[in-house]
Amino acid sequence: MLFSNMLTGLAFLAAGTTLATDLAQHVDVLKGTQNGGNDFPGAARPFGMVKSGPDLLLPGTDAYAGYLSDGEFSGFSLMHEQGTGGAPKYGTVSQLPLMCHVDDPLSNITVPRAKTDSDSVGYYQAHTAEGVEVELSASTRAGIYRYTFPQGSDEVKNVLVDISHVLPSSRGQELGQRYEGGNLSVFADGHYEGHGICNNGRNEAPNWAIFFCGYFESNATSNKTFVAVGADPSVEQTDRSVTLNAETKRIGAHSTFNTEEVLSRVGISWISSEQACRKVNKEIPQGTTFAAVVDEAKAEWSDKVLSKIKTTSTNEKSLSLLYTSLDFMHLIPTNSTGENPGWHSAGPYYQDIFTFCDLFRCRTALMQVLQPAAYEEQIRSLVDIWRHDGYLPDARSSNYNGRTQGGSNADNILADAYVNGVRGAVNYEGAYQAMVKDAEVVPSNIPSTIWHQTRPTHQGRGALPDWLELGYITPKFSWAISGAVEFAANDFGLFEVAAGLGKEPDAAKYLNRSRNWRNHWNPKQSSLGGYWGDPYYEANSWVYSWADVHDMKYIVTLMGGSETVVRRLDTMFTEGAKGSSGTIFDAANKSMFNIPYLYNYVGHPELSVRQSRQVAKHTFSTGPKGLPGNSDAAGAMQTWLLWNMIGLGVPVNGKVWTKSWLTWEDVFAEGGLFEFRLGAQPIQWATGELPPSPASE
Repeated sequence: MLFSNMLTGLAFLAAGTTLATDLAQHVDVLKGTQNGGNDFPGAARPFGMVKSGPDLLLPGTDAYAGYLSDGEFSGFSLMHEQGTGGAPKYGTVSQLPLMCHVDDPLSNITVPRAKTDSDSVGYYQAHTAEGVEVELSASTRAGIYRYTFPQGSDEVKNVLVDISHVLPSSRGQELGQRYEGGNLSVFADGHYEGHGICNNGRNEAPNWAIFFCGYFESNATSNKTFVAVGADPSVEQTDRSVTLNAETKRIGAHSTFNTEEVLSRVGISWISSEQACRKVNKEIPQGTTFAAVVDEAKAEWSDKVLSKIKTTSTNEKSLSLLYTSLDFMHLIPTNSTGENPGWHSAGPYYQDIFTFCDLFRCRTALMQVLQPAAYEEQIRSLVDIWRHDGYLPDARSSNYNGRTQGGSNADNILADAYVNGVRGAVNYEGAYQAMVKDAEVVPSNIPSTIWHQTRPTHQGRGALPDWLELGYITPKFSWAISGAVEFAANDFGLFEVAAGLGKEPDAAKYLNRSRNWRNHWNPKQSSLGGYWGDPYYEANSWVYSWADVHDMKYIVTLMGGSETVVRRLDTMFTEGAKGSSGTIFDAANKSMFNIPYLYNYVGHPELSVRQSRQVAKHTFSTGPKGLPGNSDAAGAMQTWLLWNMIGLGVPVNGKVWTKSWLTWEDVFAEGGLFEFRLGAQPIQWATGELPPSPASE
């Protein structure tokens, strides 16, 4: 498929290749933090467990990644998600510097912000209204804090550690996280260990525990621990080095210092506080300077991520869009290998998946291009999750699956990996069994607080009973039409893997089932309305009529032929529709990602170039409001932009190319070369075979 190239002299680089230029200077860490983008602007490493950043509190507003441009600081914590919606997750393992006596540490203390935050790759800086400069950086499983208190101030200098601190939710959907207890030990040398227990959040997870181990590089003049007493708000504080245990009681500590600069190192673990101590002392050992951690973080991002793509462009806006997008697409999933409390495995373990409903559309394919080793690990991790938890995840955090928004879209991920040659240690017999579980076994309906009660949304395919019995989905299940469209695509994924593994009867069955979206086609459908109540998830009939590209030739026939398809696609981009985008097509909606490129299926790649370039140039920009909507976690939005900037074009490997599409083997399997020869006017170069439509044969 042809993607519109927006950068000149651009190429993928092999793993380990480095560049002399400082690519990190082009990363706009605050991009997408406003306008609903919910991007995380703090300090982290690629796929790192620690994401060290601020937690802002603003009544009536959810801080999904901790950060808000307004509000007051409630803490600076080590755990955050990236670009999510629904409800905030984490905000755990927190510290808060204070210039006052802490008489009531459980009064939900907040501190106003003094000025706009400053950020760069691997570094975050803020200033509180009390005059404290806060600086953060991170390794993979540990964070480092540097507090600079006002020079010459006689005020008490405290650092508060509140074990109960989490990111709250005010949306009224009963998805707010809850603190359920914990443990804290403060030792004679001033270091502290423990864990906090929380639950809920977007995936409505049961209780989970995160362990921590913290050190202060400066000697405290006093260390106090505190615990809530009974059901009333009173607090007991003590100067003793003690161990506190609490079931649903809030506990914590605060340390007092007489130095202007305080450095703190904190490690985290899903296994134990002892393991958290080992991690922090290995990754940020005593005596490590703050600057050294920042430099190491920047170097890792440059070497492992940013240097994967180079360009001769000198346009700063384009460079910022390119390298900022690369940065954000590598924040999650989190590599938690060796940190799985659910089961022991010698293999890799990745979580913080948000969500395959969005990511399969473009992000995972680019991850295979840029990070083949990490992507192979992520595929293996999915199979391991199925093997131990029973289902593949559509999303996952705090070691718990949920929520499914469409179909069982991990099936699409595994199928794409299989046909594109991801091998290594991936067990595709196991992967196929996991996909069959999604396709054949109805998941239990774990009650949800806000999601539709008519279908399970924890994992698997919630409307599977109708799909298996009828070949379509009735309105007794919510999202009936969009669900059917996605189930069809999921079944096509099973066909691909079954065919490749030589399972011919299965392949025939699932290819036939992949056509069942046709049972929902209504030739009399008009305008934007649905013909059932609540039939679509986050879109409408215009959008989902384009979704099953594995059967696009048949879709073209149903729509009345190529000319009608072109007119209908043009209508998607015609201004005047209601909504934030002003057109039916909305770049903020991931279910529409494929639409600009569908002109290729009717022989008009130049129109795909025109529409995709128009969307990319007019809806993406630099700065905090640079995304048209929610990033969707692991960079679905950023990856769509990257594909447009990277471009796929002709000639290919020095040969004249007459097709507007290619396969993985054509270029990526062994490496290859695209050459862009651009003119003032479009030409009809794509005179060859149209893109394949396997289910239409």
